Amino acid sequence: MTIALFASGGGSNAGAVLAAIADSRIDARAGLLVTDRDGIGALDRAQAHSVPTAVIPPRNHADEDAFGEALLAALRAHAVDAIVLAGYLRKIPPPVVGAYRHRILNVHPSLLPAFGGTGMYGRRVHEAVLAHGCRVSGATVHLVDEQFDTGPIVLQRCVPVEPGDTPETLAARVLAAEHQILPEAVGLLASGRLRVDGRLVSLLPAP
Repeated sequence: MTIALFASGGGSNAGAVLAAIADSRIDARAGLLVTDRDGIGALDRAQAHSVPTAVIPPRNHADEDAFGEALLAALRAHAVDAIVLAGYLRKIPPPVVGAYRHRILNVHPSLLPAFGGTGMYGRRVHEAVLAHGCRVSGATVHLVDEQFDTGPIVLQRCVPVEPGDTPETLAARVLAAEHQILPEAVGLLASGRLRVDGRLVSLLPAP
């Protein structure tokens, strides 16, 4: 399986997936890294692993459909079979979701469906968790549909919210969980071990 990684920032989650591929923990190859802006750390991580890159800013396209077609053109050019959103802060256009139905994974820094949706990303999520007095938080990997953070859940991992936590300390604990479950979910997808029935994702046993 050939995957494309999408990222908008430093790319630590992309780096975790690339490391897992390099260590043969994921039976796949990274064929492309897509970003929405230039000069970010994710591009450096991709280049360190000799992964081709494409910078495709939405603002360069007339509308969402045109942006989607630009993404699809890049994905087709690199024969991509599946997409991994590793800290990508743009909504995936419907043409791309349709073309890759049940083959797009996203990692989110909360236990969805809590603290997801439009505008809930990065520090905002951890601030909301702390403001609500939650005792636990965590990370979720889910399949992507046409809305923000609403697709079927694949994996989740809890982390404790400690007394005196700040958004930064909680974020670090959640990020460590993200680095664990995202490569695991990519491995499950690549090995054909995900079965989707409506909102329920079953994890099939290893052959």
